[in-house]
Amino acid sequence: MNDRLTPELVLSAYCQGCFPMADPETGEISFYEPDPRALIPLDDRFHIPHGLKRALNKKPFELRMDTAFPEVVHACARTDQPEEQWIDGQIEEAYGKLHEMGFAHSVECWDEEGLQGGLYGVALGKAFFGESMFHRKTDASKIALVALVQYLRAHRFLFLDTQWTTPHLLKFGTYEVPAKEYRKLLKRALEEQ
Repeated sequence: MNDRLTPELVLSAYCQGCFPMADPETGEISFYEPDPRALIPLDDRFHIPHGLKRALNKKPFELRMDTAFPEVVHACARTDQPEEQWIDGQIEEAYGKLHEMGFAHSVECWDEEGLQGGLYGVALGKAFFGESMFHRKTDASKIALVALVQYLRAHRFLFLDTQWTTPHLLKFGTYEVPAKEYRKLLKRALEEQ
């Protein structure tokens, strides 16, 4: 794709069940539509691992939302594994604009030493599309995820899209739906406000 990645293009892609990623070698932006699609449940199927429950009880972080969006995206982009660097400058810029427009959000874990972890994604209708997460201290990204799920439940979101299943996300009850079913869920979520 030769065109710049615009916020409008990203929103249009989400509405069609797709999302952008940059190729770590070429920098080319491609759009993906996994089949099956991974979702984190927002009902009682959401599972908090036992060790994480203990960490949550200690309240090691102050939770904030949307106070350091660019920093969260930038931290998510940094990885020790170059083959996993799918967040490039175009992605950072487009999502920064989506944040300014009120569509992209971050959940952040802070302590006295600063930002220790978080995640970001896009909210459209009653769908939340999780994009990436990072941590500098143990459990920070997981605690941000739990906080996001609590927020989405309180605001009656229909689903949290994680795109693909990972061993890490399976611990929280992640499940998969076929693309056809996902598109039906997406249509319903986009129609609700």
